[in-house]
Amino acid sequence: MPQLNPLPWFAILFYSWLIFLLILPPKVLAHNFPNEPNPEATETPKPQTWLWPWH
Repeated sequence: MPQLNPLPWFAILFYSWLIFLLILPPKVLAHNFPNEPNPEATETPKPQTWLWPWH
């Protein structure tokens, strides 16, 4: 029964974790967001009051 032989499955597990831990994190951390938050845009605008008559 080939599924009882741990040697090929251990190699697959080892190389997949090697890829996950060594190759992918620098690629993910090198991602830049194109729209950086602007500190001037964080102010909330003052809402205008309505001057409509209610009668």
